[in-house]
Order: sequence, then structure tokens, then C-alpha cells
Amino acid sequence: MKVVIKGTQCTVTREPKDPRFKNTTWGSGASTLLYHVKQELIKQGYDLIKKRMWKDGHLVDDTCLYLRTRKPTGNPNKDIYVWDGNYMIRNIADKFNQEGEVTYNVMRDVFNK
Repeated sequence: MKVVIKGTQCTVTREPKDPRFKNTTWGSGASTLLYHVKQELIKQGYDLIKKRMWKDGHLVDDTCLYLRTRKPTGNPNKDIYVWDGNYMIRNIADKFNQEGEVTYNVMRDVFNK
């Protein structure tokens, strides 16, 4: 899996050895895909956690997941939020399986120190 953050987008591209992500009775393929994206970004030097957005006080439903910096430092190159802006209208894992490439939204945190 190739994960590239450029500007306000995080592009995830499937490579031949990557698994397919499917919805099951015990979990969502989108959640598993986001976990794998997190692992790739950790390898690139980001310190991220996967969390439900509503638990951080964001006004979204209780199914939206995102990646965020564990402890913000004020460095906009390392303090980021990564989420699927279209989570309500499609399953990003299905798109990843079909097309081999998906894009997440990225916001850089420049306010915390």
C-alpha cells in the first residue's frame, strides 16, 4: 500500500500484495483500511491514533472515523487529521477494492502548541 500526503489530500494506492477489505458482521472494511493507512503513516514518521470523531467533540454521527495526531506539537508538518469526507454516501473500502486508489481529506493543525 502506497500512502502519500500532498497538500490537503492523502492518496492511498493499492499494490499487488495488498489485501482486499470487506464488510463483515464484526467490523467495517473502511475501518480496517483506515487502520492500514495509519500503519503506513506511522512508518513515515507520523504519530497517529484512529478514533471516532464524535468522541473528540466533532458534530458528526457516531460512525465517522479519522486519524489524528496523538499529542499536537504545533508543527503543521506532523500535526494532521485524516478522514473520508464522503463517508456518508459510500464505503471507501469498496472503492479501494474496485478502483485501487482512494483519497482522504487532510487538515493540518497549526493552532495547538
